[in-house]
Amino acid sequence: MLVSAFVMLGRVATTAGDELLASALKQLDAAAKALGLDRGMHRFLSMPERTLIVSLPVHRDDGSLEVFTGYRVQHSTGRGPGKGGIRFHPDVTLEEVQGLAMLMTWKCAVTDLPLGGAKGGVAFDPRTFSEKEIQRLTKRYTAAILPIIGPEKDIPAPDVNTDARHMAWIVDTVTMMTGQHSPEVVTGKPVELGGSRGRTEATGRGVAFVTLELLRRMGHGAEGTRVAVQGFGNVGSIAALALAEAGCRIVAISDVTGGYAIPSGIDVREAMEHVKRDPKRTLEGLKGATRISNAELLASDVDVLIPAALEGQINADNAHEVRARMIVEGANGPITAEADRKLTERDITVVPDILANAGGVVVSYFEWVQSRAQFYWELDEVERRLEIYMRRAMDLVLSKSKAYDCTPREAAFIVAVERVASAIEKRGIFP
Repeated sequence: MLVSAFVMLGRVATTAGDELLASALKQLDAAAKALGLDRGMHRFLSMPERTLIVSLPVHRDDGSLEVFTGYRVQHSTGRGPGKGGIRFHPDVTLEEVQGLAMLMTWKCAVTDLPLGGAKGGVAFDPRTFSEKEIQRLTKRYTAAILPIIGPEKDIPAPDVNTDARHMAWIVDTVTMMTGQHSPEVVTGKPVELGGSRGRTEATGRGVAFVTLELLRRMGHGAEGTRVAVQGFGNVGSIAALALAEAGCRIVAISDVTGGYAIPSGIDVREAMEHVKRDPKRTLEGLKGATRISNAELLASDVDVLIPAALEGQINADNAHEVRARMIVEGANGPITAEADRKLTERDITVVPDILANAGGVVVSYFEWVQSRAQFYWELDEVERRLEIYMRRAMDLVLSKSKAYDCTPREAAFIVAVERVASAIEKRGIFP
């Protein structure tokens, strides 16, 4: 019986969470096969070490009582404490959280962080709740998962629909319940509560660093390199700015209103200022830009394409239209499995999300270190160390890709699985 079938308990993937978990398991299977991984170790890595499901009763502002379901999954602590975000979304399921926890294990391992993988979530729609209601739910959830989290066990962070405010509420809850000031229990906190400088920009800067390392390895200088960036949010805008400052020419960007192109190069800083000035915080009306569709942006005649918006943007229907020779996944899962195969057949190099957008978790690790030491770094120190970690990981993945004659995506999983399995073997299976 296949390990994947074992974990999925014979069920056919019917939800997005099921599909995400099935995809994560397939990637593990492929890496295990390439490594000749022991069958028992393969099975162990296909299952979470610990799964906690909690019931969360919360009083609404009108006095009514509602009960929600929350999850915290620790996939592997073989290399260190669990690490992973908490998401608030109505579609959160156990299978989704399990898949995301597994991917966090590989993301931490491929960047060589001494951390494992974990993830958490609560199934509800925060858009229909007041801030006070969300605060009560966050604190109740924190109290419920407190037995298994902590700076030496599992360190949560922000994810979908959570941010620094939620992390501050978690710090307060843990401090009140333990009687000890505990800023190191989470990352992604406000700087005033022990958060790291540069954490907000970390993912975008990480994308830029791996892009520049890819260009270097491909013998393609940054100067004049044409780049299109789908998604001008926190990740896409920071990546575009960093690449522009390195000499790249950003020729197309997009947001929810559509795409905007300037062949001679977009002034990224001015575009960011435009977004700040716009009442709707969009790129609409960007001076000097030609309006293009999302499909046209993805098919732009560029050297590098950075999809930094939503998942599944490059799929079986449009993969043949992509003209970029290199793609760096700023978003999670922007390329479907079928599209990935088609891009590979066309010799288009794809840097996978577990490496490309790992800058956030790398600086989360830095924050954890700083909080534990109660000694905080300046921004230039954070960015210097981030560049070292991202370029080193990218260099190893590209080298492994050449050694195994495989894609960078396959190589990233090989690096990660090999590191986790090796750590577990060296520790020895308890007892």
